[in-house]
Amino acid sequence: MNWTRRELLKAALALPAGSYLAGYEALAAPLKNKVKITGIKAMQLRHNGGDCLIKIETDAGLAGYGEAGATGPMTRGRLQTMQRLLMGQDPLEIERHFHNLSTMTHTYIAHIPTVSGVDIALWDLAGKILGQPVYKLMGGPFRDRIPLYTDDQPADFFDRTIVRDFAQKNKSHPYNWTIVKVMFHHSSVLDPARRQPSEHSLSAARRTMLTSSEIKRIGKAFENLREAFGDDMDIVVHSLNEYDLPSAVGIAKATAPMRPVWFEDPMPPYYSDSWKALKQQSPVKILTGEKLEMPKQFLPYLQNEVLDIIQPDLAYAGGFTGCKKIADLASLYQVPMNLHNYGTAVLHMASLHFAASIFDFFVCESFVGKPKMESQMVEPLCASKFPQVKDAHSELPEGPGLGIELNEDAIKADLAPGETWWG
Repeated sequence: MNWTRRELLKAALALPAGSYLAGYEALAAPLKNKVKITGIKAMQLRHNGGDCLIKIETDAGLAGYGEAGATGPMTRGRLQTMQRLLMGQDPLEIERHFHNLSTMTHTYIAHIPTVSGVDIALWDLAGKILGQPVYKLMGGPFRDRIPLYTDDQPADFFDRTIVRDFAQKNKSHPYNWTIVKVMFHHSSVLDPARRQPSEHSLSAARRTMLTSSEIKRIGKAFENLREAFGDDMDIVVHSLNEYDLPSAVGIAKATAPMRPVWFEDPMPPYYSDSWKALKQQSPVKILTGEKLEMPKQFLPYLQNEVLDIIQPDLAYAGGFTGCKKIADLASLYQVPMNLHNYGTAVLHMASLHFAASIFDFFVCESFVGKPKMESQMVEPLCASKFPQVKDAHSELPEGPGLGIELNEDAIKADLAPGETWWG
């Protein structure tokens, strides 16, 4: 039988129910309808607009934790529309809950960042009920260590001493990083006379078009980085979905001699044919995905073969269930997956589990070990053993579910202004 692309796609999208879910359903069957959901709560930490933790309580005294890519008030507001679909229900019916929550159309369409946090919490809870880590419930592990990369940028890209010290700091880091993602939009790279205002300013609109001199400065900045790093480390060129097509092409060509491992988020996130034009002209690999939701938003990128790597975020794209469907879709096109991971220890642990549960995984973003994130990721949130990092790889998490317990006193000290304990 000669299958058309549409027939192949339809068949492949049906695969998850017959693969990892079959094993999960068999394991969960003896405990179905033994536990009921009794409460769903949310609270936001202080670090940025996301970092909203979700807690699902049960009549068995067990709780599952997740992270939503939204603020506390927004998440709590959207949870109100979900209460009727979850309260009193069996938490092990994850696929059914995901379908119901992600297809809500009245009176509000589904808010996928909130659905993501609920889904992560349900999988954490399922692991605790069944006594298994999430990655095993999802068919893993496919690997016993999770590759990580770090984010950093020098204070000045054009001061050779500063750049050399920056490179040495990363090369000699105890975690032995091999990939450093470098962002330039708010740094000294852009023409100082035209540099955008502070992100806290009311007039902080990003410019989409760069001048030829600015593109040349970006090329020179990454040339300085490559000279300082030598051939020992890979560099990622990182923007924030802000540039138009000519600027994105210019950046790709200007940085290509420095052999970046990929160019991240060069243009606005929703698909247009400009991505096809960029792919045709870019001499470097193209990656995007952190702002995209669900398989339907990744599909046009994959169908048009414009991405070399996709990088969803579990807290935004659909949690474990949604991102597993995205991974299955990407596998049809032989496009590997990274994970965007800019959140708390809950999201970090979830990302490690997910990375262990899919075959074609490349590398996971990580802020472990950074002063800004250390208290957020280790001290406030993890009372159990935190997976250790060695040679730019993390150990697999230990314990059932996500493998974490929350430190109440530390989290209370870390709440965003106006937030109370579990809302």
